[in-house]
Amino acid sequence: MKLSNCHNFQDFRKLARRRLPSPIFHYIDGAADDEITHRRNTLAYDDVDLVPSVLAGVENVDLSTTIFGRKIELPLYCAPTALQRLFHHEGERAVAKAAQKYQTMFGVSSLGTVSVEEIGTMIDTPKMFQFYFHKDRGLNNSMIERAKAAKFDVLALTVDTITGGNRERDLRTGFTSPPKLTLSSLFSFASKPMWTINYLTKPKFELPQLQDYVGEGTNIAISIGEYFSTMLDQSVNWNDAEKLCSQWNGHFALKGIMSVEDAKKAVDIGCTGIMVSNHGGRQLDGARAPFDQLAEIVDAVGDKIDVICEGGIQRGTHILKALSLGAKACSGGRLYLYALAAAGQAGVEKALDLYRAELERDMKLMGCTSISQLSRDNLRFR
Repeated sequence: MKLSNCHNFQDFRKLARRRLPSPIFHYIDGAADDEITHRRNTLAYDDVDLVPSVLAGVENVDLSTTIFGRKIELPLYCAPTALQRLFHHEGERAVAKAAQKYQTMFGVSSLGTVSVEEIGTMIDTPKMFQFYFHKDRGLNNSMIERAKAAKFDVLALTVDTITGGNRERDLRTGFTSPPKLTLSSLFSFASKPMWTINYLTKPKFELPQLQDYVGEGTNIAISIGEYFSTMLDQSVNWNDAEKLCSQWNGHFALKGIMSVEDAKKAVDIGCTGIMVSNHGGRQLDGARAPFDQLAEIVDAVGDKIDVICEGGIQRGTHILKALSLGAKACSGGRLYLYALAAAGQAGVEKALDLYRAELERDMKLMGCTSISQLSRDNLRFR
């Protein structure tokens, strides 16, 4: 299978599986416990039908939207995800360049493998820095000041990782950052020689946002679940989030909001946006799908802050349904990570191009020429 044969999300997933050692693939692919929420995130979109209009004059379609005060040309952006250079040696560099080509936002994780300084000079499209609240206050302050200096547009505090989710696939494969060879994983790494050669010969794997403060993840192998459970501050509360918002003094979002009450509190502390998200089903299994919670959260706060729908998106029609419910934009991780693993920058570009083409085609079939024309009149719930 080649990149030219990839026509959708599942095709990229299959190619990624062929390219990656088993522990790395299953780190992307897996979720918590029985992975019910992970599956539900996508299945939720099937419970809503689209109702198209016709004879609407749809020759020219505008897919742009505005989030956090910046215009993006796609109502979909690349959510921040950790450890990208494990998936492909280009890592965040590939995703940043692809996001710039399609004029959309790119998010960099606290656990990113390329520095905020490098990304800041590489692209001029909107940039989000995803912040994990660590026990080490010096590390927290360092990340904030570095993201500010690199002129990132948005700081997004992830609020659904107060402890690590039970990612059983990682327990079975022995996945850690950085990867470590075990008897069980040796064959998997040996059977993917191109990945292994790139990992061993390209610049050393690092977590540049963290490594001056903690060795875990760069020099000390640790699972992501263990990292969350031991390195992040479990006492963090709404007062801390409000102080962080004030310290950043710019566009500030909470990533991982799933309840109306929490969405209202986000408004109260000064947030300009929220990501309705359950961390891709990787934290609390049995949680609701973001799409299922979207309407009531939009009704509560959608006129006050930007509401982003994040999770389970595999098709352009999924994006149209979320926008019709009132989301300002959508975001996701796996939707570009499989493509990154499959073919680096070219893979991410092809994935974004497919979503752009799907959205334009589906908007025309819906009888809409701009995002503002989408509404709940387009939808019927089963």
